[in-house]
Amino acid sequence: MSFWLIEKLISVWFLPPGCLMVLTGWGVLRLRKHPRSGKALILLSLIALWALSTPLLSRTLLQALEPAPTDPLNILSGPPPQAIVILGGGQYFAAPEFGGSDTVSESTLTRLRYGAHLHRLTGKPILVSGGAPEGGAISEAQNMKRVLEHDFQVPVPWVEATSANTLETARASRAMLAPLGINRVYLVTHAWHMPRSKWIFQQAGFHVVIAPTQYATSLRLTPRDFVPHAYALQDSSHFFHELIGLLWYGLKSVIR
Repeated sequence: MSFWLIEKLISVWFLPPGCLMVLTGWGVLRLRKHPRSGKALILLSLIALWALSTPLLSRTLLQALEPAPTDPLNILSGPPPQAIVILGGGQYFAAPEFGGSDTVSESTLTRLRYGAHLHRLTGKPILVSGGAPEGGAISEAQNMKRVLEHDFQVPVPWVEATSANTLETARASRAMLAPLGINRVYLVTHAWHMPRSKWIFQQAGFHVVIAPTQYATSLRLTPRDFVPHAYALQDSSHFFHELIGLLWYGLKSVIR
């Protein structure tokens, strides 16, 4: 069993709904000897499940992570970036509509679309990143390159195809680009993923100009924002994943 898979299996229980299932289980175990506290824990887990599944709360949580929107062409200080780094966001395995071959996930496609847009605005070359920790036939980065070149007609000179997480991506990208004298990059990823990604890439030695995409926006507040939805629970999970990651990396930097 790979370290990547072990890490994923453990992290499930620290994020909703896994952590709420743990809270509910704890409450059930306490019912016999401590019925009041047991019932309180079960009720708390149900309330938290409802709240974290509402679009209003999940959107608010993601917005707390997102940087302010910026114009990537309006660089406030220093020379312009020399390249664009697009972070992978997962694969779509055995896609039937593409003859059963693997391709990029919806999240990755979102990042590629903005990366292609940024390339057309700036003319900067692109590095795509992502290995195959789940055991795909080819790496995520190779699929990203294929989509960019075939679907967006955007050339991709660099493919970082070994990493299994953002930290490994930053270090491997640095190893590829530093010998070429490239240390200033546009970093493309989801807006909620940007704070942790930027910090990691800066620690790897890059000067980062953020290029976030897919902000948590809404047209207007409606009754649907207060009704639980599965996608909203996933967004809440993204928030806690990023928050735990930021706290973890911050703790590691203090210990050093």
